[in-house]
Amino acid sequence: MHVAAPRRRAAAVAAGLSCLVLPLVASGPKAVASPPLAVGTMAAAPYEYLGWGNPQKPTDVMAATGVKWFTLAFILSDGGCNPKWDGSRALTGGSDQSAINAIRGAGGDVVISVGGWSGNKLGEKCSSASALAGAYQKVIDAYHLKALDIDIENTEFSNATVRKRVVDALKIVKTNNPGIVTYVTMGTTPGGPDANGKDLIKKGAAAGLANDGWVIMPFDFGGHSGSMGSATVSALEGLKAAVKSAYGYGDDTAYRHIGVSSMNGKTDEAGETVTTGDFQTILGYAKQHHIARYSFWSVNRDRQCGSGGSGDSCSGVSQAPYAFTKIVVQYTG
Repeated sequence: MHVAAPRRRAAAVAAGLSCLVLPLVASGPKAVASPPLAVGTMAAAPYEYLGWGNPQKPTDVMAATGVKWFTLAFILSDGGCNPKWDGSRALTGGSDQSAINAIRGAGGDVVISVGGWSGNKLGEKCSSASALAGAYQKVIDAYHLKALDIDIENTEFSNATVRKRVVDALKIVKTNNPGIVTYVTMGTTPGGPDANGKDLIKKGAAAGLANDGWVIMPFDFGGHSGSMGSATVSALEGLKAAVKSAYGYGDDTAYRHIGVSSMNGKTDEAGETVTTGDFQTILGYAKQHHIARYSFWSVNRDRQCGSGGSGDSCSGVSQAPYAFTKIVVQYTG
């Protein structure tokens, strides 16, 4: 997690980019639709970032791949304890809401991701667990969410007080929203979560947080052995061990409470590439152990680069359009 400007984590600073092309809706907040029953599974919900990387229309991605769920990034602080898309776009009534309505209209649904690497974090700007839970609740209520992802990175992740605040806030959210699915997504080493990650999981267990998926991002390792697929499996095994130890789960239950969010193609790390073969390795592991989540960063990048193409909007490897999404969508939980 040492790269100066990692593509995985670019967030609020991108709010001024001209790449956001989805139209604004005219009908305002009242246009939020109650989610229909999605045919697919939230266990396979790749990230799309609608404020960055020349985003594709989600409904076009659905038609091309069969994917039904997306994880939409990122909700950040507006400078205080108030959630906005990228910290600047209104929570409802704009292009993000229009995209969500379109996804649901096509039979899909969304997980919304709070956090990322850059920008102002709610976990830091909200001064208490109850206040942070209130900020999360605004997002849940705005979109009648079935699932929420807390992508805890950078200064949120490195601060023990903030880690505890996030865990306690999620405990409140779980109490106030019976049945909601929560994911906590964090970086990792090839051997599993680092000391901060293990502490976060232990804090969750100590608080009695029934988190549905502790999720790692197995890339930007700063060095690893073997393929990225095998390094991911090693990291997931370390995650399973940490969750099993903290919660006292058996192996099967521990596997069902872990997840993976990979990165397709060239990562932020020079010389580090995740191939479709690596994604197939991860898919096999996910199916074998019935893990909670198989996602990746990102749909924006799931296409081959053209001349002078930016790594924010393409994978950097030779591929057919949506080759990585088409693998992930095969996972059904």
